[in-house]
Amino acid sequence: MKVVFHRYGSIVEPDILAAFKKFNIDVFEDDLEITKKNIDSDTRIRTLSEAILTNQPDFVFSINFFPYIAQICEKLKIYYICLSVDCPVLEIYSKAIKSQYNRVFLFDYEQYLSVVDENPEGIFYLPLATNVERWDSVLGEFNPDTVKYDYDVSFVGSLYEEKSVYRSMKKSMDDFGVGYFDGLINSQARMPGLSLLTEVFKNPDSNLKKIMRQVNRQNKEYFDRFSLDDALIDVEPFVYVENILGFELSAKDRELLLNTMAINNIDTHIFTRSDSSMLDERLKVHPGISTHEEMPKVFRTSKINLNPTMRCIKTGLPQRIWDIMGCGGFVMTNIQNELPEYFEIGEDIVCYETLADAVEVAQYYLNHEDERMAIAVNGYNKVKKLHTYEIRVAQMLDVVFGE
Repeated sequence: MKVVFHRYGSIVEPDILAAFKKFNIDVFEDDLEITKKNIDSDTRIRTLSEAILTNQPDFVFSINFFPYIAQICEKLKIYYICLSVDCPVLEIYSKAIKSQYNRVFLFDYEQYLSVVDENPEGIFYLPLATNVERWDSVLGEFNPDTVKYDYDVSFVGSLYEEKSVYRSMKKSMDDFGVGYFDGLINSQARMPGLSLLTEVFKNPDSNLKKIMRQVNRQNKEYFDRFSLDDALIDVEPFVYVENILGFELSAKDRELLLNTMAINNIDTHIFTRSDSSMLDERLKVHPGISTHEEMPKVFRTSKINLNPTMRCIKTGLPQRIWDIMGCGGFVMTNIQNELPEYFEIGEDIVCYETLADAVEVAQYYLNHEDERMAIAVNGYNKVKKLHTYEIRVAQMLDVVFGE
């Protein structure tokens, strides 16, 4: 079996590549986009088409869905398999999602439900996973008796401050608009997901329509980036809910969680490339770290690893959960609807519902080492047995080529 693997630099690509090789699949890597991010569309299309015609693969693969790849594969009558690892992903609402040659796997069940009716034979739900073998090669095989802890509580990742365009857009809004949007954000902050915002933007009142017109005029370049000529949905409300306000809510969630840890004198370390000036001075802020070498060490040597899931991931489990477990780390996360599908809460992973709850849970497990370690071991063993990317690749290939 042969595959043309379109690569653009996703952190998950090496895991899928390793799994393909385990299955003795011959891989041709279309990797021009890794080094040249601003390739024009004609070059991108020509390069991939030539790779397919030259190598005659059984399928084309990518992390995340690319409409132009679906269009090429439809013309050449070849399967296009992709695994989505991000939310939000506007591209899955392109009419190209309807191609009979698509085999698209989405990790968030609510995201899956939002689009599956457009192509029931070509769109599937599949959770993310981790590469335990790779983490063990970096850290040594997990042995709880030999772990030496460097941190009590840690968070590795973006604070989303730099991704929240709402903070800059506010400068182009009048006081009424800022107050209106801030009110929506504060109301949604008290409940999970983005359901309130989704409903409000689905049927905007006259005030909201006026504010949106003002924001759109002042930020035309930003909205042009999210144009989708063949969209199956109304793009504008999607961008407001998911990209603009969704990222702002995620930034607030992280800021509040981390500052709450500090206020309650929980020794907490943050590893980020984001601006951390809004964080409490009692937090220990470290520079960003490398994903494949330094990050696993922090995961394993932290007594508690925090996972505040970004709001745009509605029900699914983000990559961070799987990777912390794959490194032998202890995960403390906000509740997500899909968690009980894969893990026993309190045995493989622990959750919090409110900020006060997060403090109580963290303090409890910092003071109960045996319980904490048992949970870390259970999580590691479960993902190693059931949730590796080798297993996910086997599941995808079975869906596409199985009897």
